[in-house]
Amino acid sequence: TAGVQLGQLVCQVDDGTGFIFGSSKDLLCTFTPANDSFAEETYTGVINKYGIDVGVTGEAVILWTVVAAEEDVYEPRALTGTYTGATASAAFAAGLGANVLVGGSDTSFALQPVSVSVTEGVNVAVGIAEVILN
Repeated sequence: TAGVQLGQLVCQVDDGTGFIFGSSKDLLCTFTPANDSFAEETYTGVINKYGIDVGVTGEAVILWTVVAAEEDVYEPRALTGTYTGATASAAFAAGLGANVLVGGSDTSFALQPVSVSVTEGVNVAVGIAEVILN
């Protein structure tokens, strides 16, 4: 199974310059739960890229669908944690695509990218991304 959609996470990524070995940029994110009995939450954090990352970008916005293995695993602030590429231990994320990131409390959540928009600039990035939400 591909899991249960819990809501949307919209992150603003600071502008900056990429480097040959990677980059780190600050995030400001808002999670809007699909279940309206939970309030919207704000997270801060960073996105790290490893591999080839060359260029200059303006501020970007990334929209992720937040997915969990089971519907009842979400609690307030549960998205806090480190997200990295999916592994075999996260079977529920297997059908979500190559760019999905898995993490959060007890590695219970997956972030499936829906869209990325950049205000200006050019950037070429290849590699594994890590997202840390606080």
